[in-house]
Amino acid sequence: RSVYDDQPNAHQKFMEKLDACIRNHDREIEKMCNFHHQGFVDAITELLKVRADAEKLKVQVTDTNRRLQDAGKEVIAQTEEIIRCRVQQRNITTVVEKLQLCLPVLEMYSKLKEQMSVKRYYSALKTMEQLENLYLPRVSQYRFCQIMIENLPKLREEIKEISMSDLKDFLESIRKHSDRIGETAMKQAQQQKTFSTALQKQNNVNYGRNMHLGRNRILESKNEIPLKRTFEDEDEHEEEVLTAQDLVDFSPVYRCLHIYSVLGDGEIFENYYRKQRRKQARLVLQPQSSMHETVEGYRRYFSQIVGFFVVEDHILHVTQGLVTRTYTDELWNMALSKIIAVLRTHSSYCSDPDLVLELKNLIVVFADTLQGYGFPVNRLFDLLFEIRDQYNETLLKKWSGLFRDIFEADNYSPIPVANEEEYRIVISKFPFQDPELDKQSFPKKLPMSQSVPQIYMQVKEFIYASLKFSESLHRSSTEIDDMLRKSTNLLLTRTLSSCLQNLIKKPHIGLTELVQIIINTTHLEQACKYLEDFISNITNISQLTVHTARLYGLSTFKDARHAAEGEIYTKLNQKIDEFIQIADYDWTMSESDGRASGYLMDLINFLRSTFQVFTHLPGKVAQTACMSACQHLSMSLMQMLLDSELKQISMGAIQQFNLDVIQCELFASSEPVPGFQGDTLQLAFIDLRQLLDLFMVWDWSTYLADYGQATSKYLRVNPSTALTLLEKMKDSSKKNNIFAQFRKNDRDKQKLIETVVKQLRSLVNGMSQHT
Repeated sequence: RSVYDDQPNAHQKFMEKLDACIRNHDREIEKMCNFHHQGFVDAITELLKVRADAEKLKVQVTDTNRRLQDAGKEVIAQTEEIIRCRVQQRNITTVVEKLQLCLPVLEMYSKLKEQMSVKRYYSALKTMEQLENLYLPRVSQYRFCQIMIENLPKLREEIKEISMSDLKDFLESIRKHSDRIGETAMKQAQQQKTFSTALQKQNNVNYGRNMHLGRNRILESKNEIPLKRTFEDEDEHEEEVLTAQDLVDFSPVYRCLHIYSVLGDGEIFENYYRKQRRKQARLVLQPQSSMHETVEGYRRYFSQIVGFFVVEDHILHVTQGLVTRTYTDELWNMALSKIIAVLRTHSSYCSDPDLVLELKNLIVVFADTLQGYGFPVNRLFDLLFEIRDQYNETLLKKWSGLFRDIFEADNYSPIPVANEEEYRIVISKFPFQDPELDKQSFPKKLPMSQSVPQIYMQVKEFIYASLKFSESLHRSSTEIDDMLRKSTNLLLTRTLSSCLQNLIKKPHIGLTELVQIIINTTHLEQACKYLEDFISNITNISQLTVHTARLYGLSTFKDARHAAEGEIYTKLNQKIDEFIQIADYDWTMSESDGRASGYLMDLINFLRSTFQVFTHLPGKVAQTACMSACQHLSMSLMQMLLDSELKQISMGAIQQFNLDVIQCELFASSEPVPGFQGDTLQLAFIDLRQLLDLFMVWDWSTYLADYGQATSKYLRVNPSTALTLLEKMKDSSKKNNIFAQFRKNDRDKQKLIETVVKQLRSLVNGMSQHT
């Protein structure tokens, strides 16, 4: 660059200097060549001398090489063979080494296939994991390994599908077998409870034997029999206790859970399992439409539910995280609400108390079973109190029919007893005590009819039936006592009272039957205290306890007795009306027959025989009935005289009517029912007597003069009544000319009658204005 970039002509100068340098080197080369030339010549001369010997040597070497080649052909062949063998040996060694790496892979893959064939999917997944992480990376360069690697995800999916299919089969299986699982669990819970109850009763019996040996001797013998039977049954049925795991194979759940956990899809499996079980829970909780018709329908319903939750409880305790306590509690609360709603609906259709009682027992076993698995069941026992009211209603309906049947079959006559044995049979059913009757000799009659001991026994049976429902409700003796007394009060005040009221109102019940009903209710009323003692003995709760309810039998039987008494009064009056209706007076007769009417004598005879039946009634009832009958008879006779359809009455009819009233007064004075003071009963006919006396004596001046005074002889005669009857007699005299001769002979007296009628009308009008 300096040659080209320096001053002008620099290149030329450089070339000149270069040429000068070349010339100097050439001169030096020539000097050296000249110095070595002789030696070169000498060397060429020496080579020329050696040339001939070299050719000879070449020939010898060629010959020697030929001979050597001929001799080494066999060695070469052996050497090549050795080389080939050594290559084979090296290849074999390499193959062995590679096979030693591949054999474990193939063995594991073969093991994987075998595990898949025998459905050991969890082990197969572990084998896959070892293949992928340990064995396949060592031989990943081989094509068959690539095929294996490609097949492993497919095998995993196949395992997931197969395990899910097994899980679905398992879910279907437990859905089908849940009732059997639940039935077994409920049976075990019931046996355990029976055994515990038997032990408790045995302890109570032993304690009672020590404290009250004599009093509890009968109770002890009764309790020992079921206790022995219980232990015998335990020994007879003693076998291995079956659990849910014994009835159902849970391995599909475990396998599927492990498989999905290994595959990292545990959460997906948990969600699927819980979703499916919720669907199954809804199906299990859906009752059959005819479930309320038989106890088997309820038993199957409860068994399915128990089986469902027993399985869930088992899954909860043997798996980790598949179901949690929160999940099972939530599921149980949902199920419990549905169960309570279903039971409320279906139990309302039950009209058979035995079926309701069976339902109660099933609910108790159902609750006790699930309580043993840790589920809260307080709401079920609250539901039982609602069902208890319904059970009482069904009992009341059933006992209403029993009472009606007893009343229909009763003959309403005192119970005849021919000997001591028959007497003791009656008093064993009904607490009857009568020292006076005990002194009488056989045969004799008890005052009550056959329905009384039957009713009493049925009330006791009702108490027993009500007690059956109160058992196993985990309530105190005080609460049970209160429940029994309330239900018994309902039986007495509503059912028995209604049956008695309906019985009393029946048309075929006559006076004799009504009298017997009054006697029966009296004895039933007296027996109420024995029913209270009976309840106290059952519950061991003293009647002296502050909160102990009392039976309302007294008011029930008093009301029935009052109704019967009123019906007696009514039927007596109806019977009197029947006799009055057949009365056939000739209101225009000129003279009386001289004797009382036949219908009235029949009526008096009927009343006399009827009041003889009343001897067993309380005195006040008989007296009231007699007074009521006489008053009604007097009123009916008065209404007969004053009947608006009766237009005229002759003096002969008045005389005949007077004879009939006299017979009534004679009957009243004969004291048909003892206990009346003086002429009290005769006062029932005082209105008729004064009215008839007024017309018979024709003492109008005295009547009009003394009217309104307390000392009047005709104080009970009403002016309107007298006026009505006098007008009918006046019309009769005009029509029949009974007073024709009188009017001719004594016109002043006719004028007096006219005057009396006018005065009576003025009195009646004055009374109306005053009113």
